[in-house]
Amino acid sequence: MPVQIPDDTDFTSFKEQCENHEGWLARYNKGGVTVWCRAEECNTVQKLKMRITCKDVRADTVYDVLHDTSYRKKWDTNMIDTYDIGRLTVNADVGYYSWKCPSPLKNRDFVTMRSWLPLGNDYLIINYSVKHPQHPPKKDYVRAVSLLTGYLVQSNGPSSCTLYYLTQVDPKGSLPKWVVNRASQFVAPKAMKKIYKASLKYPEWKRKHNPGLKPWTYPEQNALPRVSLADLTLQRADSLENIDESSLNEEKAHHSEEED
Repeated sequence: MPVQIPDDTDFTSFKEQCENHEGWLARYNKGGVTVWCRAEECNTVQKLKMRITCKDVRADTVYDVLHDTSYRKKWDTNMIDTYDIGRLTVNADVGYYSWKCPSPLKNRDFVTMRSWLPLGNDYLIINYSVKHPQHPPKKDYVRAVSLLTGYLVQSNGPSSCTLYYLTQVDPKGSLPKWVVNRASQFVAPKAMKKIYKASLKYPEWKRKHNPGLKPWTYPEQNALPRVSLADLTLQRADSLENIDESSLNEEKAHHSEEED
């Protein structure tokens, strides 16, 4: 399947999915964070949507935090590794991300094409999974598939914004029910709060770490090697190994201190 870089209609469609709650069920609503799942998919980790209001943080600051892979290593405690593979256009690149799943589940990873678009008071970042010939699935990870994942940051004024996160992922495996519940009731809200806290601290951190370097805003700073669209293909879920982890017991799961 050919890979296409998202255009304005794709970004508009993503924004509408974030803002329109018809057909979504609220699974969590506490402490300024709301988590929804699609009504027909609440028993699988298929499609989740989250929203948090970020007081005392500018929209463009949250947008910078979501882009800055150097800073992500400071706050994203679920992440094992992330790196940029190459650039496609001034607002699209290809990258790698791996994250820790609660033991005894296997850890997951992705290769995705990411695109971004600042649009007035809105900032959008969306991605979906692709295959890159030099980054095949790894032995110790389950290669998961992002069908559509992204962020919408909306300015509420000079020092406040709303952050949406929408993710439609195929985890490539039959997951136990406790994982599904934990994703919507615990992991998702905690992740949103982490981004908010990281955004509050980012301006001070950035002042000390290459303050002028923002290749997502200034494309001329982007030193990544060029990637050709012809080298990429769409990552289809059915071409990857499917594993059955549905019988794994929550009592055996080891949660880090960060999560408890």
